Amino acid sequence: MLTVIGNADIWLPIAQGELASAPIAVGAKLHAPIPRPPKNVFCVGKNYHEHAKEFAGSGFDGGAANVVPPFPVVFSKPHTSIIATGEDILADMDPTGGLDFEGELAFVIGKGGRGISKAQALDHVFGYTIVNDVTARHLQKRHSQWVLGKGLDTFCPMGPAILTADEVPDPAKLELTTWVNGTQRQHAPVSDLIFDIPTLIEAISAAITLEPGDVIATGTPAGVGIGLNPPVFMHRGDVVRISVTGIGVLENTVR
Repeated sequence: MLTVIGNADIWLPIAQGELASAPIAVGAKLHAPIPRPPKNVFCVGKNYHEHAKEFAGSGFDGGAANVVPPFPVVFSKPHTSIIATGEDILADMDPTGGLDFEGELAFVIGKGGRGISKAQALDHVFGYTIVNDVTARHLQKRHSQWVLGKGLDTFCPMGPAILTADEVPDPAKLELTTWVNGTQRQHAPVSDLIFDIPTLIEAISAAITLEPGDVIATGTPAGVGIGLNPPVFMHRGDVVRISVTGIGVLENTVR
């Protein structure tokens, strides 16, 4: 596993097992593993069956006709939305009061390419991290698309580290869990993805050249705020914790 610690002057790659005992200068800060990827963060919508069902019934689906999409639904979040674990999600960025969370496994491209086949796709993965695809649901619905509801500043917490691909022979065996204020809201194995990681790499690289450092978030399981009846959105002081097997915990507070 690899993460980065540093302050304004020093960046230090460090193995996760050494993190607790490593000497850290006063004022050092844990950063997002890829704070500025070569492109926007690629994200995938409606990529777990149960989440696709809860989203389609929520009224926030932008008029989509299919509960389960026939092809990957891909959008992006700009690098200005990326924050590290421990940093604050800014509630004031969403004046409409529809703030929601989406815990997701993300992967980082190590070897770039275009037209990558599913058979070769995992050879292009450097490692795995966690992303919280924070969403302003009312903005998402208002604009009938997802960038303006999901790309706001601080709306892409990422981290705490990168679990390198050599430690994950089968990413489908990873499991994701999300808690809000200590209550479990999401839990699913990555094997429940509608479109698995090789399929996503093949689909995206068919049209867009992938570069080392590109980050692709794979989608969120069921259990988000809009899936409740009535929907339950986040407020100032709420704490979101997302865990993925072997990677650690991404935790952020709404301020």
